Amino acid sequence: QVTCIEVVEAYVERIKEVNPLINAVVKDRFDEALQEARQVDKLLSEGPGNDCLEEKFPLLGVPITVKEAFSLYGMPNTSGLVNRRNVIATSDATVVSRLKQAGAIPLGVTNCSELCMWYESSNRVYGRTNNPYDLQRIVGGSSGGEGSVLAAACSVIGVGSDIGGSIRMPAFFNGVFGHKPTTGVVPNDGQFPNAHGVRTSYLCTGPMCRYAEDLEPVLRVMAGPGVSKLKLNEKVSLEKIKFHCMDHDGGSIFVSPVDKEILQAQKKVVEHLENDLGVRVQRVAIHKMKYSFQIWSAMMSSKDSEGQEAQRFTDLLGDHGKPVWPLWELMKWLVGMSSHTLPAIALGLTEKLVNLNLSGKAKLVSMGKSLQEEMEALLGPDGVLLYPSHPTIAPKHHSPICMPFNFAYTAIFNVLGLPVTQCPLGLGSEGLPLGIQLVAAAYNDHLTLAVARYLEKAFGGWVLPGKV
Repeated sequence: QVTCIEVVEAYVERIKEVNPLINAVVKDRFDEALQEARQVDKLLSEGPGNDCLEEKFPLLGVPITVKEAFSLYGMPNTSGLVNRRNVIATSDATVVSRLKQAGAIPLGVTNCSELCMWYESSNRVYGRTNNPYDLQRIVGGSSGGEGSVLAAACSVIGVGSDIGGSIRMPAFFNGVFGHKPTTGVVPNDGQFPNAHGVRTSYLCTGPMCRYAEDLEPVLRVMAGPGVSKLKLNEKVSLEKIKFHCMDHDGGSIFVSPVDKEILQAQKKVVEHLENDLGVRVQRVAIHKMKYSFQIWSAMMSSKDSEGQEAQRFTDLLGDHGKPVWPLWELMKWLVGMSSHTLPAIALGLTEKLVNLNLSGKAKLVSMGKSLQEEMEALLGPDGVLLYPSHPTIAPKHHSPICMPFNFAYTAIFNVLGLPVTQCPLGLGSEGLPLGIQLVAAAYNDHLTLAVARYLEKAFGGWVLPGKV
């Protein structure tokens, strides 16, 4: 009904309209995108039947945005690190290449936190990204630019990565869908920083979208030949899913209590599932979840099977150049002279502490492996767990520094290797998005995606900011 050039022009105009407020797109490629759109229209007018094109180019002409941490040819690839501000990508990350080959048209790259290791997307290269529902609120991190740009209706599909919730937290705070696939299926190549050692088992690349139905086709393209492991062709009978529900982590001293509105939203989901599908949602209390933050920290800093140490954050801060001394950077930061953000400096200061108690760390790693077995046994081939996406709704700017470990609600599933879909559940009393995590056993991504599509119909999914 509309040409590709009309679609791309509409998204370009939308970005120009709202990006001065949200600062999500940090570098655009509008001219190239418009040229690619003209080529799509030419192909459609001259080429074979649409059925043939749909099979070959499933995302033909679809506007997308890409987290700046991923290589997109001709675009910056700094990950918010000042001493990389002149780095321009000379190739495409594997997932970006696959999306382009499927016909998608990148509009530009979006903001992230410094080195993708904090849950507010702010850095000394591009500044801070704002939440479209309330500009005084955070967008989450590290794929925060993607969450913001999608919520503001500036893009159709976002490319995100997730090692502690970096897809799911921004998707939650911005009221969109985000999927962290089962570990090891979607390639992570072509992003900076990339995972090394044991962390290769925890980092995931995945899709972020406004609409639940878009997650699966994008995931298929991103996964490429590995997609067969995810059982996406299996028909899901929602009535046969064994649903489990956990309201909170059990009361960790490191994490905020779960907001009442988030608990109420989760309760409504449980009631809807029981009344509409006739299923019984089993309440569970998994004791080890109380130690989510400690388990994630210990497993992230452990040695891999070959005895290789995890990469140090301070090495990444220096980007293989001069070493960064966190204490010195803190002194510089206090007088406004550091090129690093406070969360990055704090992480550099604290990473050594994890290795001070090696016997305690070994116990936590063992606890993580035991929790993984417990989760797999609970979920089995047909189980889905309902779990909060975060203990609070989108916090105000800077406030995460006062509650730095709240990301544990998402991070635990990275070290467990489980697929998780973050699903929006409308807006709360302050006009900010609510949501829920849907968790399944490894390689059962098809279950969480099916439940997300169902809940979107029941609870309305994405809501345009400013509509209420």
